[in-house]
Amino acid sequence: MLGDLPGAYLPLPAASVALAPVDRRQKRLYLGAKRMLDILIILAAAPVALVIVGCLALLVRGDGGKALYGQRRLGKNGTVFTMWKLRTMVPDAEQRLEHYLSQNPAARQEWDRTQKLKEDPRITRVGQYLRKYSLDELPQLWNVFVGQMSLVGPRPMFPAQRTLYPGTAYFDMRPGLTGLWQVSERNRCSFAERAAYDTAYAGIMSFHTDLSIMLKTVTVVVRGTGV
Repeated sequence: MLGDLPGAYLPLPAASVALAPVDRRQKRLYLGAKRMLDILIILAAAPVALVIVGCLALLVRGDGGKALYGQRRLGKNGTVFTMWKLRTMVPDAEQRLEHYLSQNPAARQEWDRTQKLKEDPRITRVGQYLRKYSLDELPQLWNVFVGQMSLVGPRPMFPAQRTLYPGTAYFDMRPGLTGLWQVSERNRCSFAERAAYDTAYAGIMSFHTDLSIMLKTVTVVVRGTGV
């Protein structure tokens, strides 16, 4: 189903083709209903999600560090909020990253291009499992519940990444727990190219699109391709 979405599996920059503008009134109704649906889904999933997060938190704390950690991310209209995740990295992650990048020029180039590392020395053994199945993202259900995020939308970015991001569509939407980029190329495109997916999603926002992305997300999680 998702294969029919613009940009889902197309090579960039084809994903950034201009799309017909969505009727403003229809878009307002859609956004209001989308927010209500986000809340209903969170409330329905809360009992199971809380148990899973609690059990995983005990595993994460096995190395003596905190189970949860917050990251500052950019939200709608450029507002900054704290996004919550289960910790998947060692406690001294930032220092270890800087040391690793200073010793590995190839890794530095990869980081500058994608803002990610395929072989990340900061990730713990438990963290590798959590990331593989995207379980570290579960605490973000709270961010969705309080309105800082949505179930479907652009991937939240760091404030420092704003200067690297060439698009504008991101700032008109709530960032999402999942989205068009998350279920498509992910690690295979540069950070800047993510803007094409955000622009594409902004032009095709609908319940059909969101349902398609959520169904594809289930496949991504089950297959463990979320690393």
